[in-house]
Amino acid sequence: MFEILASPDAWVALLTLTFLEIVLGIDNIVFISIAANKLPQRQQRKATNIGLLLAMVQRIILLFAVSFLIGLSNPFYYINTSWLYVGVSWQAVILFLGGLFLIYKSTSEIHEKVELPEHDEDALKAKKITTLSKAIVQIIIIDFIFSIDSILTAVGMTNGIGNKPQDALVLMVIAVVISIVIMMVFANGIRVFINKHPSMQLLALSFLILIGFMLIAEAAHLGHAKVFGQEIGAIPKGYLYFAIAFSLLVEFLNMKLRKKQELVEKHE
Repeated sequence: MFEILASPDAWVALLTLTFLEIVLGIDNIVFISIAANKLPQRQQRKATNIGLLLAMVQRIILLFAVSFLIGLSNPFYYINTSWLYVGVSWQAVILFLGGLFLIYKSTSEIHEKVELPEHDEDALKAKKITTLSKAIVQIIIIDFIFSIDSILTAVGMTNGIGNKPQDALVLMVIAVVISIVIMMVFANGIRVFINKHPSMQLLALSFLILIGFMLIAEAAHLGHAKVFGQEIGAIPKGYLYFAIAFSLLVEFLNMKLRKKQELVEKHE
């Protein structure tokens, strides 16, 4: 089952996906914290840990469900017109709709974070929580909402990796478990870092737009789609990994430069 971990490509995908899961999980941590903070202090940490554990369980269940649907690769319908040919399968449908959802979710999230930064927090704070059970119910709902883009990101990053259908599933489950454990241990530190450097989360949301386009292209490729006689090819994942690594390098250089400028200004 774990033979896939002998592949360098699998390790690159695993590390990249784990990083994205952590950064994209910051909103989840923030919302869980807001819900937990309405409880007595002795119950807050318990509610946060329960919330993150439920997030992990939900995501693993969704991973198995989505992986099963993606395994249904035989076309059940064909579209054949003068300019378009495509074999429609459940695999292609899931990837195509997932790509559209990621693009929509990412652009709307970027808009809200830039134009309406307090929108989600205000909406959540308006809901009253009086007991641990009510907090957990609200956390389950929050977890489910955030699990969707998390799962689609995992599918986009690992689809096609390995020779066996379960290889990608193994990588996705490992990445989800590692990211949740890291968030449970370093939740406060991660939240402080992201709040101090909000551009990191915007960068991660921008990566989701790339992954969304990649999922759409892969859906068309798996359906052997042809537009005006030209077959649509899949986007090599190496391009995505390079784009993410290069963007992160530039962002870390910017962070270092900003820190240096702040020190100079303080000294002056």
